[in-house]
Amino acid sequence: MWRIVLMVTRLIYIAPYYMYRICKYGKNKKEDISEAYAYIKKVTMAANRAGRVKIESHGLENLPKENGFIFYPNHQGLFDVLVFLESCPAPFAFVIKKEARNIILLKQVGDALGSLAIDREDIKQSMKVILEMADRVKEGKNFLIFAEGTRSKMGNQLLDFKGGSFKAAMKAKCPIVPCALIDSFKPFDEKSVKKVTVKLIYLPPMYYEEYKDMKTGEIAAEVKRRIEEAIAEYEKE
Repeated sequence: MWRIVLMVTRLIYIAPYYMYRICKYGKNKKEDISEAYAYIKKVTMAANRAGRVKIESHGLENLPKENGFIFYPNHQGLFDVLVFLESCPAPFAFVIKKEARNIILLKQVGDALGSLAIDREDIKQSMKVILEMADRVKEGKNFLIFAEGTRSKMGNQLLDFKGGSFKAAMKAKCPIVPCALIDSFKPFDEKSVKKVTVKLIYLPPMYYEEYKDMKTGEIAAEVKRRIEEAIAEYEKE
């Protein structure tokens, strides 16, 4: 986590103020998170610059024109959310596992954006979170959830996507946006602070008409396939 130390050290003069503002947004929760999101995006960009991480995003034109969709990316680590916060123009909340819920700053950011914590060992609680996310998406909120359930520790290789997380999309009848994260494990996993580039590819969405007759396991497999294909294309370059 040398890069986290670098980020904090280079922003030490302003970090307390950043934390104060984000905590304030978390305590004064609003239905419209646009203002909080814009500020968190600003802080994220500053942190990434301080940590010598460049975010390269592609496919922003694939984002649905209307809010009320779910991002389904592959999962490589704690840095993944920072990639989306810097690159995505549309405000979103995210679902994180309960173990990560109390990590400093991630907790405050999650509160400010109205994010949800899921206990994957508790089926009843997990389903409650999935249904709550679906309800919010139907109201026009955007969400991000990692369908692998836990991060892959194999670089850019994916774990199997779990069908359960796609029940939210089925219930909300919303667009599913597959996203390919590439090298997002490097900033926090590698014991280095050398410059690194992380790539995020927003793939064309799957609309309800396309997946309505599929089982959630089939949707999961298809989303995984599309992401793997995008990563394979990148690695050919």
